[in-house]
Amino acid sequence: MKKYLFLFLLMPAVGFAQVKKAPVKVKKATPTKSVKKAVATPTLTKPADGFLIDGTVSGYPDGTTVSLLNGNNGAPEGTSVVTKGKFSFTGQTTFPDFRVITFTGGAPFITLFLDNSLVTINAKKDELESATIKGSASQNDFAKFMGIYKPYEKLFTGEPLTDATVKINAEQAFAKFIQENKESYITPLAIYRHYQLTESDSLMEVEFNSLGVMPKNSPIGGIIAKQIADSKKNPIGKPLADFSQADTSGTQVTLSSLRGKYVLVDFWASWCRPCRMENPNVVNVYTRFKDKNFTVLGVSLDQAKPAWLDAIKMDGLTWTHVSDLKGWGNEVAHQFEIQSIPQNFLLDPQGNVIAKNLRGPALESKLASLIK
Repeated sequence: MKKYLFLFLLMPAVGFAQVKKAPVKVKKATPTKSVKKAVATPTLTKPADGFLIDGTVSGYPDGTTVSLLNGNNGAPEGTSVVTKGKFSFTGQTTFPDFRVITFTGGAPFITLFLDNSLVTINAKKDELESATIKGSASQNDFAKFMGIYKPYEKLFTGEPLTDATVKINAEQAFAKFIQENKESYITPLAIYRHYQLTESDSLMEVEFNSLGVMPKNSPIGGIIAKQIADSKKNPIGKPLADFSQADTSGTQVTLSSLRGKYVLVDFWASWCRPCRMENPNVVNVYTRFKDKNFTVLGVSLDQAKPAWLDAIKMDGLTWTHVSDLKGWGNEVAHQFEIQSIPQNFLLDPQGNVIAKNLRGPALESKLASLIK
């Protein structure tokens, strides 16, 4: 579920990732304290400190199961049933955040930014994504933000930019939204979108620090805070430290030996499903740019050499690969504080970091802007 909502907003920075298991217990964030299964009654009552979703939908028969899901991880948070074209949910959320309502367990679906309000939804089966949602102040902010975002959506999908003023106008529009909505729970999204355009870690930090306490401490605010913290490690504009590791034949390969080319240092593993899903994108950009002063250096967090070699062959990864076959104990991964994969660094011919964690169209678009 995660891929169909939150990743749509934050790609490529937030994506599928295989995360290193922590050796200690970590308190898990629980944005929603409780959600009760709804029972159709003539009168619906909103909890004093919670939310009530009062939904009307046409096109589904009575008894159709309706699910309320967490928009960030797809976890179920409540169920209801359609009764005479109506459904409802009650509960409480610690912070306003994304929710997904589905009638089929998957797309199409209704997305909303939910807070502890009385929220009314009017929808049609064949037009769920155009449902009318009223009552949530955060949803209103989200709709306002999306109205600003939509005209510039192509800037984030990797399509060629034919008019440079479009990017400038988008930067100005997002900066204005951030300046005027510092207490909104939606503003961290605008900050990240602005960052994708400016690629300025320092500006992202300034804008985030200008927010009110509550948006900063929200689940999405936490994601942006982590992005800022990560940006201070191996920062853009600075050289990536040299390293050496054995390739598939046991020969030592140093990063510095690739100086003079654009290099994508790609951390992955054969057992990492998100990495394997991303591999076709990397193959695509390698094929397109390999004869234009670009290469890839794969750093694997594998332990079993046969599995590593099989994945390289199966996925058609024809660039140089290195690994010490120590899994999460990989010394290069430790050197660069890699805690989840896939991760990557894009280096210029002088070995400086010029971008991090580019995926899919974003990687191809960045290379196209650099390599003519």
